[in-house]
Amino acid sequence: MTGAVEAVQHSLVTALNAHQPLMDEIEGVYDGPPPRARFPYVALTTGASLDWSFKGGAGRELSLALTVHDDGQSAARLHRTMALVEETLEAGLEDPDGWQIVTFDFRRTRILRNAISPWSGLIEYRARVLRA
Repeated sequence: MTGAVEAVQHSLVTALNAHQPLMDEIEGVYDGPPPRARFPYVALTTGASLDWSFKGGAGRELSLALTVHDDGQSAARLHRTMALVEETLEAGLEDPDGWQIVTFDFRRTRILRNAISPWSGLIEYRARVLRA
C-alpha cells in the first residue's frame, strides 16, 4: 500500500500549485529537495506511513511534512509563506485516485536554521486514508 503516500502527496502538490497567492510568493513546489531552486520554495518531506486498516477495509495513517526554504534577512517572509501554505490546506485535500481521505489534520510548525537555507519552516500534517 505504498501508493497511499504518493497519491496523497500528489493531491497536496496539486492543492498548493492551485493557490495563486502562495504561488505569487514562492518559486515552486517540489516533491523532494530540488537540486537548484531559487528561494523561497516549498519541498515535500517523506513522512511515516502506518497501518490504519480495519476489519472491513485497508487504510494508512500518513505523516506529511512540508518545508518552506527561504534566504531572507529575517524570518518575516518565511512566516508569511508558511501562513499561506496553512491557508491553502485549511479546507483539506481532494481525494486522490484510489483513496478516500477520511481526516486531514494540521499537527505543528517549527522554524529551523540549517545548511540548506538560512531559514526553514516545517509544517506537519496527518492524513488518514482508506482504499477506495
